Amino acid sequence: MAMDYFTDERHESLRAEVREFAEKEVRPHVARMETDRQVEFELSRAIARRGWIGVTIPREYGGLGLGHLAKTVIVEELSRVSGAMGAVAQASQLGVAKVLHFGSAAQRHKWLPRFASGESLPTIAVTEPESGGHVLGMAGTARREGDEYVLDGRKWFVGNSHIGDVHGVVFRTGPGSRGLSAFLVESDRPGFRTGTLGSQSGLHGFSFGEIVFENCRIPAANRLGRESQGLDVAYSSSTLYGRLNLAAVALGIHVAIVEDTVRFAESRMLYGKPLSHLSNIALKLGEMQSRLMTAKLAAYHASHLLDHGKACDAELMNAKLINTEYTLDSARNAMEIHAARGLQAEFHIERYLRDATHLYPPAGTSDVQRLRLGQVAAGTYGKQWSVELSGLAGWAWSELAQREAQAEADAERSMRATLLSIPLAG
Repeated sequence: MAMDYFTDERHESLRAEVREFAEKEVRPHVARMETDRQVEFELSRAIARRGWIGVTIPREYGGLGLGHLAKTVIVEELSRVSGAMGAVAQASQLGVAKVLHFGSAAQRHKWLPRFASGESLPTIAVTEPESGGHVLGMAGTARREGDEYVLDGRKWFVGNSHIGDVHGVVFRTGPGSRGLSAFLVESDRPGFRTGTLGSQSGLHGFSFGEIVFENCRIPAANRLGRESQGLDVAYSSSTLYGRLNLAAVALGIHVAIVEDTVRFAESRMLYGKPLSHLSNIALKLGEMQSRLMTAKLAAYHASHLLDHGKACDAELMNAKLINTEYTLDSARNAMEIHAARGLQAEFHIERYLRDATHLYPPAGTSDVQRLRLGQVAAGTYGKQWSVELSGLAGWAWSELAQREAQAEADAERSMRATLLSIPLAG
C-alpha cells in the first residue's frame, strides 16, 4: 500500500531494503524472543549498524539525511515483522533528537556520527516512578559542583534502557518549570547503572526499563542546551519525534494484522467457501482496510509536513491518536475473525494486540492527544514545536529538499525539450 504522492524512489528503495532485512534477519528470531522475553542485544545492534538510526541526521555528520518520512518507513517496516525491533529504532530516534536540536557544535560533532554509524545507541529518559507523566513533578536532581554536575535519581520506562550507550536525561536543577535541565550521560560513568527491566506483557526483546543515578558525576560540558532548558528538551522530543515514531510502530503492526487476517480468512474454509467470502467477514476486513489506509495517510502526511518545516503539531498528535486507536480496533477485529485461533501464538494476533497496547501510554495517551487537539480547535494550544525548531531541523532534511528541487528542475527541462520537439502548425 505505497503512497506514491508522499514517497519517492529513495523511500521505496529504503522500504525494500528494510523489509528484506526484517524478513531474513528478524522474523526467524521472533518466536524465540516471545518465549525468552530477554533484551535482544544482537538484533538491536544489527539494526543500528545498518545506519538507520541516522536517517534524520545530516550527511555532514555521517547520517542518511533523508528526514522523517524515511524514518517512518524504516520503523513501519521493522514493526510489520516485530513491534519490539520497531520500538528499538523509534526509541533511538528520540535520543538523536535531543542532540540534533539542543546539542552544541562539539556535542553534535562527537555524537551524531556515532549514532549514524551504529557505534553508539542513544536514549532519552524523562519519566520517574513517582511522577509518571507529570514532568514537573520529577524529583531527580542535578547539582553543580565546579566543572561537574552530580546526578541522583531514577528514570523509568526508558526506551532502550539496557542497551543504550548515552542517555539524554532531564533532572531538576532548581524550582519550578524553569528548574529542569538536560544532560548526556554515558552508560559507563561511575554512579550510573541499569535497574529493573520491568514485566511488560508485550514488545518482548525491547528494553523499556529503569536506569539509576547514584552520585553520578559528569562534566558540565555534557549539559544539553542552557541550564533550565530541560522542559523544552523533554516536550520537543516527545512532540516532534515521540508521537510520530509511535504512530509508525503502530502502523507497521497494523499492516501485519491486516495481511495476516486476510491470509487466514482466504485459507480458512467454512460452509464450503473461504471465510473471506462471508459477508460479515468481508465487512470486517473492509473496515480494517479502511482504518489502515486512513492511519497510513495520517502518519505519512504528518511526516511530510515535518520534513518541509511546516507547522504540524496537530498532525503529529493526530497521527499518534489515529494509529494507536485504529491498530487496537483492527487487532480486536482480527481476534473476532480468528476466534479461538487468535489466542494461539502461531497466528500472531495475540502478540499484535499485546504489542499495540504498549504504544498507548508513551508520549501521551489518546485522551492527552484529544485534549491537545481540543486546544488546537479552540485556539488555546501553546508553543508550536514544529515551528519553534523548524530552523534547527532544516539542515537535517536539506538533502531531501535539494533532491526535490532537482527533480522539479529536471521535469521542467524535460517538458521544455518535449515542447520544442513538437512541430509548429503551419
